[in-house]
Amino acid sequence: MYLGPIVEIGTRDAVWEQLLHPNIRALISAVPRLDPDAERPSKIVLSGDLPSPMNPPAGCRFQTRCPVAIERSSREMPRPACFG
Repeated sequence: MYLGPIVEIGTRDAVWEQLLHPNIRALISAVPRLDPDAERPSKIVLSGDLPSPMNPPAGCRFQTRCPVAIERSSREMPRPACFG
């Protein structure tokens, strides 16, 4: 979920393996690892403006921080990614 809407739907393993939504990728990259030798993805640091939960942007609520946002993102909420 991001500011209310669901962005990915699936089993824990399916979501973990696919990592389709940029916010999910950033969250997973920030998870601490107990094993310092374990492989870990590069840490993703999001930039951009944090949207207000009281006055979210039109269209995709993640668009102000999304590295892959397109013009359509400002008008339409994307459907959740579904798998697993």
